[in-house]
Amino acid sequence: MRTIHDVFHLAIPVHDLDAAERFYVGMLGCKLARRYPDRITLDFFGDQLVCHLTEGPPPEKPESLYPRHFGVTFRDAADFEALHELAVIRKVPFFRDVSTRFEAMAEQHRTFVLLDPSGNLLEFKHYRDPRMMY
Repeated sequence: MRTIHDVFHLAIPVHDLDAAERFYVGMLGCKLARRYPDRITLDFFGDQLVCHLTEGPPPEKPESLYPRHFGVTFRDAADFEALHELAVIRKVPFFRDVSTRFEAMAEQHRTFVLLDPSGNLLEFKHYRDPRMMY
């Protein structure tokens, strides 16, 4: 079973390490843990994100959030709001601004989606009822 001392690890493709570092560290405020010629490792809201350099140009802007995206589900609404405000202030590219999903249902939540320089989609959520996070 995962404990508070364990971290989730996710590796994603990026097409420009400098652009990825500017986005994740400079715009989102993630901590750069390590940098190598072919990857950067980040503290992504308490979990480990590794951005691996991938050959070729970045793909076109995705048409849909599905099937592939990642992000954070915040337990506290204030954290969700703070990140959204930071993204607006820093002019982080949005794929989709804040919206409410499943309104008037138990799983109602607010969500927004950011777009990184390599076309990766990052979804951030906050559920009205924290029991619905899983």
